[in-house]
Amino acid sequence: MRSPLIRSFSQLGSLDPDRPVVTLFSGGLDSSYLLLRLRRMGIREVHAVSVDIGEDESSTYKRQVAEALGATIHILDRRAEFADRYVAPAIAAQAVYLGIHPVSSTLSRPLIAHSAVGLARALGAQAVLHTANRSQNTLRRLNGALGLLGYEGAFGSPYDLDPVTRDDKLVELRAAGIDLLAGRIVSGDSNLWCREFESGILDDPELHEVPEEMYTWSRPTARPGDTDTLTVTFEHGLPVALDGEPLPLTGLVERLNRRVGAYGLGRYSGLEHLDHGEKVLEIREMPAAWLLLSSYRHIESACLDAELIREKRHLEQVWTREALEGRWFGELRLAAQVFIDACAARTTGSVTWRLRTGGADTRSIAVGSPLYLRDREEWEERAISAESAPFVPAAESVLATV
Repeated sequence: MRSPLIRSFSQLGSLDPDRPVVTLFSGGLDSSYLLLRLRRMGIREVHAVSVDIGEDESSTYKRQVAEALGATIHILDRRAEFADRYVAPAIAAQAVYLGIHPVSSTLSRPLIAHSAVGLARALGAQAVLHTANRSQNTLRRLNGALGLLGYEGAFGSPYDLDPVTRDDKLVELRAAGIDLLAGRIVSGDSNLWCREFESGILDDPELHEVPEEMYTWSRPTARPGDTDTLTVTFEHGLPVALDGEPLPLTGLVERLNRRVGAYGLGRYSGLEHLDHGEKVLEIREMPAAWLLLSSYRHIESACLDAELIREKRHLEQVWTREALEGRWFGELRLAAQVFIDACAARTTGSVTWRLRTGGADTRSIAVGSPLYLRDREEWEERAISAESAPFVPAAESVLATV
């Protein structure tokens, strides 16, 4: 029988102090406070797992906090896997939430869950704990992924039904000698694909202003009048080169975040729904995503029939919905992926962009087997000639060829 879903701190009392527990650890306030609570409960073997997918927090900082709280930290480098197995499919699926913003944590949570389950099984851990609360979409994404992965132990977040105020967490951590978390005015989440901010001073959709210093990738550094021309190449749906230089997706995204972001491009703000329909404000900067998703659509439109693209656009939102709702490992998302992969297999070409402050324009869209015309008048003549041929008398046809 499956162990119960952990939803409160009181449920942690049922854990065996002599068996290992795995926690997801970001180095933030919530995950640090959970380590403190587990230590106070007498859990002798706590393993804090941090999955490196290109986030802002340094490994040194995380080690410092985890070790101070008596946990064994595991920092797992999953950047290449995140790019190749999660970001790349999202590009092909044009994974944009309701046309508002590209998805991000939707992609990272299943990888984090998969990594945690792998470690928990190797350690024989009795539980995998995380720290999402009910105002965060991460709650259902992590719980959904852990459930679909069939993890045998208990899992969930004690903050779900048992929230602790920020001030209380800070006071208790400071009393325990941990004073590394003060001064944060928003909740942040970052990976190589996206930097995201929410909560705190950004709680109110009707009144929010993001301090410019929060932006890193999309802070304009280009001078007025500056331009930059770049070419992105795709092969079978996968971005493979920048300006003709072959690059792994991690490197290509990193370079585009800098080059595209220098022109202030790739910022998003919008509302995203919670589990019961309420909505919260989220702010993102995603310069590479902005350009790669646009480039993919241009190449796709040059390669694929319009009716095929129309059907794909419907399945893109099915794919996005299933991933967003925590069903990355579910049958429907995987089935939609098969259709999307079939389209991606035919999506090969390149797009050249001219970047300018506040915008970008295409300069070339080129594919090997195009459906587009390069000379409309010549095409019209050939099309009319071919259509008229059956009705032209034989003698006229012969004269026409002389």
